[in-house]
Amino acid sequence: MGKFLADRPTLRGFLIIAAVVLLVVVLNLYAAVLAIGMLLRIAFFLAVAFFIFLMWRERRDEISTWSTREVVVFYGAALSIVAVVGLYFWHGWPGYEELGFVAVIACSGFAMWRVWRDRHHFG
Repeated sequence: MGKFLADRPTLRGFLIIAAVVLLVVVLNLYAAVLAIGMLLRIAFFLAVAFFIFLMWRERRDEISTWSTREVVVFYGAALSIVAVVGLYFWHGWPGYEELGFVAVIACSGFAMWRVWRDRHHFG
């Protein structure tokens, strides 16, 4: 049986997930799963924020050479992304509000990319 599961890692993964689900159902651990899920959401948001901070810290000397308009657009787009993602993690959005979430992320990301590309396009 060990060779059978060793050759099929996807099946082994699904069996592990099924065992965890069965354990949660049998032991009635729904509240614990909900609490762990909320903690993971917070941890993920903090990890993303820390990664963005590290990227900013590494490139802040380069950003300081940009024009005022470019800095305002870049930081404004970054702040709007952080605000929208924070609001999403705070209460989530049903229906068409998710479309607005995607639109804000896409437009802000495009603005940041455009500023960066204009500064790094040679020719």
